[in-house]
Amino acid sequence: MIVSSGAVAAGKKFIPKYKGTLEQRKAAAAIGNPLLVLKYATYFKPFRIALAQSLCERHHFSNREQFLQLKNTYETLWKNNIIPIANENDVVSNKELKFSDNDELATLIATGFGASKLLFCTTVPGVLDEKGTVIREIQEIDKNILSLARKDKSSVGLGGMTSKLNFARLATQMGIEVVIFNMDGDDHIIKAVKGEVGTICRAQPIKVPSRRKWMASGSLIKGLVTVDKGALAALKSRKSLLAVGVVDIVEHFEVGEVFHIADQDGTIHAVAKSKVDSLTLQANHRTKNVEIAHADDIVLI
Repeated sequence: MIVSSGAVAAGKKFIPKYKGTLEQRKAAAAIGNPLLVLKYATYFKPFRIALAQSLCERHHFSNREQFLQLKNTYETLWKNNIIPIANENDVVSNKELKFSDNDELATLIATGFGASKLLFCTTVPGVLDEKGTVIREIQEIDKNILSLARKDKSSVGLGGMTSKLNFARLATQMGIEVVIFNMDGDDHIIKAVKGEVGTICRAQPIKVPSRRKWMASGSLIKGLVTVDKGALAALKSRKSLLAVGVVDIVEHFEVGEVFHIADQDGTIHAVAKSKVDSLTLQANHRTKNVEIAHADDIVLI
């Protein structure tokens, strides 16, 4: 399947005195989405491959039932040799609940639907080292690799290399191989699939149920807590999160909502589904054996 930028870019030329306001972007997307799919269709038609348009919103992934409906629809399309062209539904999306960019949307689909490979096409030939040379293979995306990211972004999209590396890190931690490449050459998509161009980010060994993959990637994160070293060590040993290990509540959450768990330096290590709300956590901060999230509802990332 394809997640594509370009709807707003394709539609904005039809709006006189376009200045990029939120309303104008929504209108441009409404015009540009069918034009974008039509463009793709002209290239797929000789191969007798039909296309479908899939306009996604954040709640399609944060709501488990809607997510499964979306997954079933995609599987029906694939069974009939139809490729979905996915994009955000900019016409109605709430700006507070938007995807950060199409890198995020692609990662949510890849992790949620069980992809084995995710390709990020960008304007540079891959992840570049300090000398500007393409790094052909990355075994693990750590802080050193993230520091190499350029701060630019494409003229028709929202994401840059920082975005791609951050979402590549999540995807590889969910067992998906990621290739970051550009299209400056013949058959570069085929070559990227084969690992012949770009930067290959190797998948990390992981075996987690699909529901926990959905929690890590698709659920709408509502809160954030920081924990001490003891609590972090317990999490890494697959134990539950207890109130006594929480140092600070950075962002509040309700019962059943998903929240991030970070160390005291701000590095996020896990997501979890809450058993209590953050006010209850606050009130029982020093109480022993108060479980904030059960081990089965915690996913290390």
